[in-house]
Amino acid sequence: MEIRTHKLASEKLLGKPVKVGPPEAEVILETTEEMAVDEYGLVHGGFTFGLADYAAMLAVNEPTVVLGKAEVRFLKPVKVGENLLARAEIVEDLGRKKIVKGEVFNEKGEKVFEGTFHCYVLEKHVLEKD
Repeated sequence: MEIRTHKLASEKLLGKPVKVGPPEAEVILETTEEMAVDEYGLVHGGFTFGLADYAAMLAVNEPTVVLGKAEVRFLKPVKVGENLLARAEIVEDLGRKKIVKGEVFNEKGEKVFEGTFHCYVLEKHVLEKD
């Protein structure tokens, strides 16, 4: 399992890879108190999105992959302490553009998030100067 992209991604914030592509990836995230937005322990959706996005990047697994667009749906709330599993799969390979389907599940196997990620493999790093 060679990770070729997002090598410095924080396992604490984005999850721990358990399968790396292409064409599929899986990432597990343990939600923590730091992710809560209220006294009920509701996890901010940005962490769920970040987990799914990270899985999508690992499904492509190219050093210069970036996200160009995402169409997502949050299906169920996530509570602090839940372990989440993100699965991502390239469903359409258009050369430098890859369409990736992503889903996130809670510990009960319930889908809490789904989305389509439009990923682009650039010729050089997005921050690299000409």
